[in-house]
Amino acid sequence: MEEAKKIYIGNLEYGVAEGDIQRTLEEKGINAKEVTIIKDRDTGRSKGFGFAEFETEEEAQKAIDALNGQELNGRTLKVNKAQKMKPRRDRFGGGGGGGFRGGSRY
Repeated sequence: MEEAKKIYIGNLEYGVAEGDIQRTLEEKGINAKEVTIIKDRDTGRSKGFGFAEFETEEEAQKAIDALNGQELNGRTLKVNKAQKMKPRRDRFGGGGGGGFRGGSRY
């Protein structure tokens, strides 16, 4: 997805589905190419945020203006331009925390 045409939609109530966001946008005269809610890979439950992609930067900005600060299912949305994900360190690779070091406890 092209970052300039992609928006971040945060503070979503956990029951909100992609179709709910799509309908909300359509009610405001805005059509998204794609809406994705990010889900926990283990539980499948929403993480409370998602992204929407648009044909043009202008449509993306129109969606930000229309949704930011608006209420959806009792939650005030936080909407802004999406940013590239920063590289993350491997969760299990090196460093941090105790672990077994061998030897006797006594």
